[in-house]
Amino acid sequence: MTLRLERVALCAVWLCIIAPAVAVQVWAQETPNERAFPQSKVAVEKVLASVQASLSGHLPVLDGFARPAEHPLDRYQRGYYQSTVQVSATPSGGSLVRITTKVTAWYADPLASHSGYQLLISNGRLEADLLDQLSELLAKNSTAGGNRVASAGASAGGSKPSSESPATAEPAISAPSPKFPETDRPYSSSLGQGLAAQDLPHERTPDAISAEKSNSALQTEADNLGEVLKNTAHPKNLIAVKKSGTPVVLTPSLTAKPQFLASLHDEFEMLDFNADWVHVRISGLSRGWIWRNSVEMPEGIANTDSHATAASLAPAADLFHVIREETSTFPGDWDPLKNKNVKIISVQKIDENAKDSGPKERLEYAKFLLEKSYKEQAQKPQDLAGVVVIFDSADGGMVAATMATLQQWKAGTLSDSALWHKCFFDPPETFDSSGSSASQ
Repeated sequence: MTLRLERVALCAVWLCIIAPAVAVQVWAQETPNERAFPQSKVAVEKVLASVQASLSGHLPVLDGFARPAEHPLDRYQRGYYQSTVQVSATPSGGSLVRITTKVTAWYADPLASHSGYQLLISNGRLEADLLDQLSELLAKNSTAGGNRVASAGASAGGSKPSSESPATAEPAISAPSPKFPETDRPYSSSLGQGLAAQDLPHERTPDAISAEKSNSALQTEADNLGEVLKNTAHPKNLIAVKKSGTPVVLTPSLTAKPQFLASLHDEFEMLDFNADWVHVRISGLSRGWIWRNSVEMPEGIANTDSHATAASLAPAADLFHVIREETSTFPGDWDPLKNKNVKIISVQKIDENAKDSGPKERLEYAKFLLEKSYKEQAQKPQDLAGVVVIFDSADGGMVAATMATLQQWKAGTLSDSALWHKCFFDPPETFDSSGSSASQ
């Protein structure tokens, strides 16, 4: 009976010793982004400080770095990775390093509305490269530290370490780990590992010479990739807002209510554009329209002039002419000008059969007359509350603006789009190609 109990106790002891080791081995196999090191947490963090440049950067290609996604990897562009490292101390005095990597890329879909940045899953190569790099640096530091200790002992008389010295003492590191050269060339941690190895002290063995040649090829490849990424990192289909307070509307209509007001230098992805409006992506599936005069167009696309010039006015000037100017009471029921004195400018078509005298041309000519009348009012002050332009024809209409609105517009606090949102149109559809029937 006593012998049986001793055997049971012995088995229990062996289970306590073997089971954790097996569990650690299985756990390590299931978590390839983690690795245990015999060095202390402080020593590991010290080396990690020298490899910060390898923790993030652009990826020239995604194949080999990310797992297959919902779409083919060659449909993604502008890949970028960001690694996060966590170091924790282990009971044995060593450390456990855990690396998590996020990979993002721009998905270019044939249907523009489905395009956008997406989060991909790393296949573990980046994490493994970084762990290998860390392991190599720690090993070299440990070797260098051991050599320095041996040299110090020899200079002191060749005395050997006392048997009372701890056998597991950590090698001293008297100098900081070599840092990677600072550079703006983005490359993956696998390339960074090869390039960084050139800066580490090592013996020029045949393997080392071969590695140097390989690293030289990697350097050339990194330079080429860096140049390509430099030219493609910033999207070339972005528009920039010229003035704060620029309305972003739901439909390309002068009478549409703004969804919000954009700020100066806000950038939006351009989806489409025409002579007057730019269709932009706000975020995700949200879309909007901005008056083209209010934005800086991408390189290669001309901006619409924000003020009427002789060249831009020429088409409208060939279609209309002023037949009468007078000062009278506002001929409408708009509260800002109701029963107030205004300058009334009557306009007619030069050719009644002209087919190209539509909303765009009317607005172009009305803007020219509003600007001209405001300048005249500034030189010869009169007691006028606003300016009214009347298109005297069967398909004509009326545009009215207050002097206060024109003053803000000419001072630059109102964009062209904001000016039209503060004007009165009667009927609105005469000046709006979208055919809206609502008046301002």
